[in-house]
Parts: sequence; structure tokens; C-alpha cells
Amino acid sequence: MLTPSEILGRDGPLAAIIPDYGERPQQMAMAEAVADAMTRGQTLVCEAGTGTGKTFAYLVPALQSGCKVVISTGTKHLQDQLFHRDVEIIRRVLGVSVNVSLLKGRANYLCLHRLRLAETDRLRPDGNGPAHLLTVRQWSQRTGSGDMNELAALPEGSSLRALVTSTADNCLGQDCDDFSNCFVFRARQRAAEADVVIVNHHLLLADLALRERGYGELLPAADVIIFDEAHQLPDLASQFFSTTLSSHQYLELARDCKAAYFAEAADLPEFLTLVDNMEQALRRLRLALGRDDRRAAWHAVRDEEAVAGELRALMERSHDMHQLLDEFAARGKQLDQCLKRLSGLMNLLDAFMESGGDAEVQWLEIRGGGFLLHSTPLDIAGTFQSRLAEYDCQCIYTSATLTVGGRFDHFTRQLGLEQADCHAWSSPFDFRRQALLYLPAELPDPRADGYTAAVVEAALPVLELTRGRAFLLFTSHRALSDAAELIQGRMDFPVLVQGQAPRTDLLESFRRTPHAVLLGTQSFWEGVDVKGQALSCVIIDKLPFAAPDDPVLQARLQKIEEQGGRPFVDVQVPEAVITLKQGVGRLIRDAADYGVLMICDPRLKSRSYGRIFLKSLPDMPVTQSLGDVQAFFDRFEGSADGKELVGSEK
Repeated sequence: MLTPSEILGRDGPLAAIIPDYGERPQQMAMAEAVADAMTRGQTLVCEAGTGTGKTFAYLVPALQSGCKVVISTGTKHLQDQLFHRDVEIIRRVLGVSVNVSLLKGRANYLCLHRLRLAETDRLRPDGNGPAHLLTVRQWSQRTGSGDMNELAALPEGSSLRALVTSTADNCLGQDCDDFSNCFVFRARQRAAEADVVIVNHHLLLADLALRERGYGELLPAADVIIFDEAHQLPDLASQFFSTTLSSHQYLELARDCKAAYFAEAADLPEFLTLVDNMEQALRRLRLALGRDDRRAAWHAVRDEEAVAGELRALMERSHDMHQLLDEFAARGKQLDQCLKRLSGLMNLLDAFMESGGDAEVQWLEIRGGGFLLHSTPLDIAGTFQSRLAEYDCQCIYTSATLTVGGRFDHFTRQLGLEQADCHAWSSPFDFRRQALLYLPAELPDPRADGYTAAVVEAALPVLELTRGRAFLLFTSHRALSDAAELIQGRMDFPVLVQGQAPRTDLLESFRRTPHAVLLGTQSFWEGVDVKGQALSCVIIDKLPFAAPDDPVLQARLQKIEEQGGRPFVDVQVPEAVITLKQGVGRLIRDAADYGVLMICDPRLKSRSYGRIFLKSLPDMPVTQSLGDVQAFFDRFEGSADGKELVGSEK
């Protein structure tokens, strides 16, 4: 059997089927490290810089191993890419008959029971819902997987998607008349029989959370779990190990109670009145919480007189509804399911009417017309490791952005991986030649009034030199909005702004529009791949420190300080470094790419912690001269002398 290095080498079978294949020593080294870790059963944490080809580096040893492997990645898009493209290539190269399965969360699969409810108008689709229902029904009769991703004719934002898919709360399980044809059940069966199962972090963490609460399992047993895009795990784990009560959960329950009424309780005239009373109490509570979107510590809000009164009223109306459901739940499956869900919501509501423990923080999130109450653990390492222990398997973690200043400490501490083997491989791209870091001089402190305007003024000359072809990445929606207004009409290049269209549509527009400039916030800092000259400049407004008023961050920082730690150095700087590295990673995506990275924040030069950020970035020339930016592009795109850029501060 060929070794991973031989398979990935210039004379290997992979090179034989991929045109213009280039051997990457970093990829080969990572593949050997993964194979060795799997042989020894050792936990492995590895950072592989942009362009390493980490997907093939773990797929080759994984498919060679003969083990049952679960691969968890960051998004459903990457999941589909792994399943439909990457695994197929490696399976063909290795000549192995490995059974591979794709498994997503239940919200991605059509629910035949809820489709029928929608068709009988018990769930009352709005807008274009009735017209789209026929499309869904016709598709349901020919799909093999029930994966809603197949249904391109149904818009991504359609409210009908939520009506024809199930949740853990409203699923009837084996009591459902359609259970034998259930797409979720079939997908889990295929996963149980597969050699390799491809999931996403949301599903895997949901499985961990359900195991913690004693609600069974979503994923099959495995010998090895490979976490790709592992840098996302600490934040996502914190979310999934949180307890959440939302207005949406209550409204969904009210809607399903009405469906249950028409199906199983239409002879009870008081039923709909009690549902309406519960909904009205929920709306009054939402009004009492304030008008504007915000995040706040719950203890600061809960004891306000108006809020406390509406909380009690919602509990009373819920109790009235619970009494009726309890009396008549035996009539049918839907009524019984509504009773169980309401009991769970009342337990959560009761918990949020009291103070949480020292190991967690309760906080409020208001979004538009809805609200969420969260109880989030301050430290998830112990929970994460104890849940993983139930899988009794080996774990491998990989990402392009795990280290801070060359060290893995921050990531491993967050997930309790202090005993793991850690390796880092730099990008195979030649950043010394392909990139230039421009730090404009004389910008004000980022906290100063008019900072965004100063960023725009500094960016405009660079955008003229690059002839557009740029991402402007901002750390807040407010800065994005201000910059979009300031930049309009100031240059001749097409300007695309996050929010004008769905993310995927904006990216496609950027790729096909010559000299475009795209302004974006958090969702464009990672998972975006634009190769070639279409993207030749990335401009970042400031270092991406988390919002200081975030209630979870505040509570964590306070706990670290109480334990004698250094909150800013131990938490805020490392997390900002990881985010910055993700944004920087948008610039060079191929060996033929070139471009300028412009970071506007003067703290990179004026503050001591700036050195940590600079040390964490790829090794590239650094300048504060706009003339060097001009010379850089002249070198690649034609100039009088064609001289190489010289000099570096790094």
C-alpha cells in the first residue's frame, strides 16, 4: 500500500488525474502526521496554512485506515463539497470501495407529515407558500434523500421551509404515520451503515448536547472524528451547551397547537382562546423588553417591574394552556406532543425567572420582533471533553487558523486539549513575493469620532491603484453602513454591499463583475474563496476585538480576572488574532494570486500587543508607503522598469 506522501507526491496517483498538479510538502507532512496519529490513537491538533490542501491531507489516511470515520466541517456548503467532490476523488485514487454517507440536521430534510399539514392549511403558509407547496409535493415524489438543498426552486428565505421540515420539539418520532418513509430516519440509517460519515459542526454539537441532556443520539459510533474548520468549535460549543428559551419557540408551539386543535380538539371552544391568550402575553413581554435590538445581562432586565410582571403573566397563561392540554392530550399524537413541548418551555421560563449559578451567565438577546433568553456556561472545556468521551474515539482537529503567535495554547485550553500533539505547517504560497502588507500612517485611534471616514479616505487611493478588485471588511454593521454611504460616488468601480442581496449572490456578482468592490462584515471574513485577479486587495478597518459590552464576554473576563488571569491577553487578543487571520486568508487563494493586504488599525504599530498580531500573519513585506503599493502592482501588472519590491519592516 502506498503511503500518504506517495499518494500526494508529484509521481503519485493523484497527480495522474489532476491537471497541472503541484506537489506540496506541507500537505504530505500533514497527511503523514494524521496517519501516524490514527495508528497511535493520539489526539492531533494541526494548523495548515492557506493552500496546504488539508482536506486531501486528512482524507487520504482516513480512507486508507479502514476505520469508521466521522468528518465534521464548518458549513453545509463545505459538507456538500466534501461529499460530492473531494471524497469521490480520493476514493477513485485509492481504488477503495468505501461507503460514504452525508448526514445533516433534521431541519434540512423534508417532513412528509408537516407537508401534509401545510397542504391542509393547518400550518397556514403565507405569501407564495401555496404556490410553492405544489413544487414541494412534486419534488417529494421523486427525491431519494429529501435534502431541501436539492430544491433550488424554493427560495432559501422562504417561510415554507420551516413549515415542511421538523424540529426535535415537533417531531412525532416513531408515533408518526410517515415514520417508515421519514427522510431523517433514512439518512441516519445510511450513516449508521457507512464507513465515512460527513456531518457539520452544528449537527455534531447538537448530538453532544442531546447526549448531555439524556435525549439519545443523532450520530453513529465512530473510531475517529476529524474536525475540519476546528477554529469554529469553541464558540459553537458554547452556543450548543447553552440553554435557550425564545419567543420563536413559543410562537411555533402556538401555531402547532392550532393545527392540533383542528385535527384533534375542534369541539373545545376555549382551546383557541387559551392559545391566543398565551400569544398575547408573549407579545406584551416582548414590548416590555424594549424596542431596539440588543444583548444584555438578563439579571439587569429581569427585575424591572414591567418585565417581571409580564414574565408572571406569560407563566400564568402557559399554565392555563397546560391544564387544558393535560386533560385532553390522550386524544391524539399532536396534542400530546404540544403538551410535552409546553412543559419544557415552562421549565425553561421558570429557570429564567430565577438567578443562574456561578458557572453560567444568563443573558437576553433581542432581534427585531423576537427575543431569546440564554444560559451559557462560562467554561465549556470540561463539558466538551466529557461528552466526547462517550464516543470513545480518537479526535483530529485541523484549520488554517488555530495558533496565536505560533502557539496553540488558546485553542487547546478552550477545548481541554492540553495533552494533544500539535503541529503547524505554513502556507505553501510565497507571501514574500505574492503579497504586501500596507499599514497606512497617521490614522486616528479606532475609538475616535470619524474613524470610519478616515478609513475610507485612506482606502480610496489604494482602490484606485488596485482598480477595484477589493474586499473591504468591517468589524461592525454600523461601520459597514457608514462606509457604504461615504464611498458611494467617490470612485468609478461597481460597489457591492452586504445586505443588498444574499451572500452567495453577492459573491457571484463580485466574481463576474470586473473591478468590483465588496463591503462586508463578519460573514465575509471566512469561508469565501475568490481566486485570481478578481480579488487583489483586502482592506480591514480595524482589529476585530469582540464587542466589550457582550454579556458572555464580560462574564468570562470577570471570571478570569477573579482567578488571577489576564483577561485582555488571555482571551481578547487571541480571539481577535484568530478572526484577523481568517480575514487575511481571503487574499491569496492560489499560487498564481497576488495582492495587497491593508490593515488600517494604527494599534498594530502603537501598542505592544500589535506584535502578536503581526507575528501571527503570514511572512510578507510590510510598508507604510503608498508608493510601495503602486510599485507592487506595477511589478505584477506592468511597469517601466519591472523592478522587484525591496525592503521590509517584518
